[in-house]
Amino acid sequence: MGADAQKAIGARHGKFLHPHRVFRLFKYTIYCLLVVNAYVFFTEDLAASAEIFNGAVNWSNVVEAFSASIDASAWIVLLLLFELETAVIPDEKLKGGLKWLLMAIRVVSYFFIVYAFYGYLYKYGVVTDFAPISIADVCSLAGGDWNYIADLDDYPLVDAASCALLQGQQLFLVSGTQIVGTQAALDSARGLAIIDIVNAGTWLVIVVLLEAEVWMQLRNLLTGAILKVSKYLKGFFYGLLFVCAIAWGFEGSFVDFWDAFLWLVAFIFIELNIFQWHEEVEEAEELAQNQAITR
Repeated sequence: MGADAQKAIGARHGKFLHPHRVFRLFKYTIYCLLVVNAYVFFTEDLAASAEIFNGAVNWSNVVEAFSASIDASAWIVLLLLFELETAVIPDEKLKGGLKWLLMAIRVVSYFFIVYAFYGYLYKYGVVTDFAPISIADVCSLAGGDWNYIADLDDYPLVDAASCALLQGQQLFLVSGTQIVGTQAALDSARGLAIIDIVNAGTWLVIVVLLEAEVWMQLRNLLTGAILKVSKYLKGFFYGLLFVCAIAWGFEGSFVDFWDAFLWLVAFIFIELNIFQWHEEVEEAEELAQNQAITR
């Protein structure tokens, strides 16, 4: 192979492995992993809802039944909107019909996100509404329609193996269901439900701050001082999200821990987009001012 051919191949490889391309590939890989997680949450919600609602899921309780998967899906749509607005679509095109289309999608996403937040509150109510139940022989429930609490979203059927573990313990019945659990299992489920609520509420605060930044940037109102104050505010809330992720790790919910980690990384990308967007606008304005002075 000649030297010129080798240089051409090296140039192509160098272009392909350019830091910007590698960064973009990594970013979109994270986004794809979040889509996979949304499917995992859907399967968990599907299994849990079959027990909590006895298979009677309809339009009136679908958000309570699928709060995690609906929340994750709506957040993915919102994340993609932020990505489009801060890194893909030029400022001059963010107007007219496209602007209103993005606004409509954003409103629908926020509706489901807030509704999913209500679903987390409802789920907390479910796992905290229970009463003691006396069962002489827990194994008599095996093979029937009785379930036990293994996790916040995991309610397996009582079988020969599980009834042996439950036998002799004080059990509690979740109100309106055929789900029993020990005090420890209910405490763990309640703790995870609280983490869900804190996590979802914190993300709502963060996106309000991000929306404010995007709104100001599009109107050329975002200054370095505002960005600095916003950075410290969001830093506190991102820290709170990190605490939630650690708590999920200790509770043994790896999927929730992994999902929290991916979302933190994903929104770091959005933060970088906004920072770069602001810098590019400032540089363009400075260049225009310099050109006006030289004339």
